[in-house]
Amino acid sequence: MKDFVITTDSNSDLLPDYISEKGIVIIPHYYELNNTVYGDEVNLTPKEFYDSMRGGLMPTTMASNPAVIHSTFLKLITEGKEVLHISFSSALSGGCSNVAAGARELCEEYTDAKIIVVDSLNASLGQGLMVMKAVELKEAGKGIDEIADWLLQHLSNFCVQFTVNDLFHLQRGGRISKVSAFVGSMINIKPVLVVNDEGKLVPAGTVRGRKKSLSTIVANMVKQMGEVDNTTMAESTAGAENTATIEGSAGLPICVVHGDAAEEAEYVARLIKEAVKDAKVIINVISPSIGAHSGPGAIGICFWGENRNS
Repeated sequence: MKDFVITTDSNSDLLPDYISEKGIVIIPHYYELNNTVYGDEVNLTPKEFYDSMRGGLMPTTMASNPAVIHSTFLKLITEGKEVLHISFSSALSGGCSNVAAGARELCEEYTDAKIIVVDSLNASLGQGLMVMKAVELKEAGKGIDEIADWLLQHLSNFCVQFTVNDLFHLQRGGRISKVSAFVGSMINIKPVLVVNDEGKLVPAGTVRGRKKSLSTIVANMVKQMGEVDNTTMAESTAGAENTATIEGSAGLPICVVHGDAAEEAEYVARLIKEAVKDAKVIINVISPSIGAHSGPGAIGICFWGENRNS
C-alpha cells in the first residue's frame, strides 16, 4: 500500500503549528486588496487585513490557482505518494472544481496515480476538523479509501455556527438585502448563520445585541452536540453558567474562529468550556479569503454535532 499525503487549502484555517507537525500540504486561496494579490509568499497579517477593511478597503477573493494545484499534486505523485485532498465547500468557491479538474488531468496522464478529492461542503475550521479527523484515522492505520469514505459518510456531523458584527459585509456578498442590512444595523440586529448540508452559508435566525448573538451560537452548538437540558442557556444573554454539561465532539476539539476579535473569541471559548465537560477549545483567526465576506468581528464555532440541521 502506497503512502499518502493529506492536503487541503488555506480556507481550512488550521493552526500553523498543526500544519507543520502533521505535514499537511496547503493549497492557497487568494485575495486582492488595494491592487495587490495576496495568498502565496506575500500576505498581510490578520491585523493588517482586518484593519484595512475597517478603514474602508473592500477586498475581493479568488479561488485556488490551477497552475499551483498542478505543481503541488505533481510533486507528490512523482514522489510516489497518493493524495487525499479535503476541499473548501464547492457551494462557496470554485476552488473545489479547480482541484478536482487538476486531479483528474494528472490521473489521466499518470495512470498509476491516485488523488482523491473530498468536497467538505464546509468552511474554516469546519473543514479543518475534517482534516484533523483524517489525520487521526491515518495515524490509526486506516487507508486512503477508507478515510475518504468515512468523511463522506459523516459530512453532516461537522457543524458551523456563525455570527457577524457588521451586516454590510453580508449584504455586499449577496447574503442579505441592502435594506435589511441598513435596518438591522439601526436596531442592532445580529444574524446567526450556519453551513447547511449543501455547503452554503445560510441564515438560521437573528437576535438583538452582540453578546446575545455570541451566547446564542454556543447554545445552538450545545443543542447540535446532543441531548441536554439547555433551556436556561437558550434564554441567557450572559453565558452558559446554568447549563448542563455534556460529553461531546467525538474526540475532536471545538474550534472558535474570529475576524480579529480575540477578546470576544476568548469569551466564547469560556462559554463553551462552561457548557461542555472537558472541552478542548482551539482559537484561530478567520483566513482573509473568508474574512473578506464575513468582515471584522465575525465569530464562528466549528464542532462535531449530531447533524447540521438540529
